[in-house]
This record gives sequence, C-alpha cells and structure tokens, in this order.
Amino acid sequence: MATANASPAAPYAVGGIEFSDDLKELGDLSLLAGEEAPSSTTYGAESQSAGRTLSDAERDQLLVEHFPTVRYVARRIHERLPQHMELDDLIAAGMIGLIDAFSKFDHSKKVQFKSYAQFRIRGAILDSLRTLDWSPRELRRKGRAVEEAIRAVTQRFGCVPAEQEIAREMNLSLSEYQGLLGELKGLEIGSLHAERGEDSGEEELAYVPGSPEDGPLFRCLKGELKQHLMEAIDDLPERERMVLTLYYYEELTMKEVGLTLGVVESRVSQIHSSAVARLRVSLAELANKTSSKK
Repeated sequence: MATANASPAAPYAVGGIEFSDDLKELGDLSLLAGEEAPSSTTYGAESQSAGRTLSDAERDQLLVEHFPTVRYVARRIHERLPQHMELDDLIAAGMIGLIDAFSKFDHSKKVQFKSYAQFRIRGAILDSLRTLDWSPRELRRKGRAVEEAIRAVTQRFGCVPAEQEIAREMNLSLSEYQGLLGELKGLEIGSLHAERGEDSGEEELAYVPGSPEDGPLFRCLKGELKQHLMEAIDDLPERERMVLTLYYYEELTMKEVGLTLGVVESRVSQIHSSAVARLRVSLAELANKTSSKK
C-alpha cells in the first residue's frame, strides 16, 4: 500500500507566475502554447461580479484559460522591443494584468471579459516597461533627432519627405538612416496608444472589435485628434501606410508583414519606425496648434 504522506509535486511556473498543484486538473498544458485565447471559455468570467477575491483554484483556471491571450499580447509588444528584453518578463506582467482585470470586471456593462482583459493585460505590460525604463536616454535622443529632421524637411518642402531627403537632412547615407530606424525599434511603444482612466465605461468598449477607425491606432482618440491622426496616416508613403494597416488592423506579425510585402523582417521594422516617427511629428504639430489657441 502506498504511503499517505507522499510529498506534493512542485508548483508550476509560467512567465514568473506560479500555479498550484491543482493545475493538472484544469486541462491540457498544450493550451499554453496557443497564440490566441479561445473564443468561448469554461470559466465564465462574464457571469462573475466585480471585485470578488479569487480562490487559488479559480486563479489557476483563469490563468490557464486566458494564457493564450496574455502570450499573444506580450508577443505583439515584444517584437517591437530591443533584443535584450525578455518575453517572459512581459508575460509575467500580463498575468498580473489578467488577475487585475478579473477583480475589476463588471459584467453589467455588456462587454466581453476577453475584450476587457486584453486592455488590462496590455496596460500592465506597458506599465512594467515604463517602470523598467527600457528605452535608453541615447535611444530617445536619436528618436528626437529623426523627428526633428522629418519636421524640418516637411516644413521646407511642404510635402511628405522621402527617406533619402530625411537622411540627407541628418547628414547620413540612406543605409545609415535605415540602420538608425532599426535601432529605434520599440521606442514608439505606447506613444500612439493613449489610454483613458481605468474604470470608465468607454474604456472597455474601446476593445470591442469594430471598423478600422476603431483599431489600435485610434483607440481612445476622440474628435480633432482622431481626425488628425487619420489624415496623417493617409498622408504617409504607401509602403508605410501598408505596414501600419497589416500590423495593426490585420494584426499580422512583423515576419508575416515582411512575407506579404516581399521584404525582410528587419526592413518592416525600419518602415514601421519611420511611419511612427512621422505620425509623432504630425501629432506634435497638432498639440502645438491647440496650445497656442488657449
């Protein structure tokens, strides 16, 4: 007969978050390899009340069931970060955002838990990056230099400048300028994703799928700012506009965007950085005009 005092198995850990031994009973661990959360869930978070404390078993089930969503959001952000950033660190922050999402979710607002959870997960990851100050000061300085060059050439010629013109303004060859854009990978994280107050009703609705105008680049933007950003994107060079469309609206990865456009992934990253730099310049000009009117 087996002894009754067998030592318990060690807890599992994913992305720095430990699960209790009950994890084995919650389903196949192959769930953790997925890229997107299942469209329907067994946990039924939509039927729960906001603010309730999770038991250990419920916490494990929540994490397992929605881990594909956490991993998907983390990977989307990670591919825009420098190589030294660890994906597991982003996943760990996303897990915390997932638990926070459950504690604050209000099913009475007719918003799917998955939609609200994506908002909290993304916000938690971006908050963790700000805390880490992962963007070196020198990198930010280079980013500002690119934006200043774009602004100067745009004002001088009154049209959207080509990469060659921006490179010439910075006294760089085209290849040197494109290399600089590659260095700026990830510098724009969060800069086009302004988020509203944590508990507003509109905040959750921002993540309900809708028209392209309600996509990631436009979430939480209203009125003149939203219209200005739409116009700024329309003014981008065709290749840059296509990269933004495929990456944000179609939600392809950088590698998939490259395969679609017939360029390598690193070139997609450069094009993306260039597009975001142009948009930042355009939005900054709007901010200056708005402040001068006050």
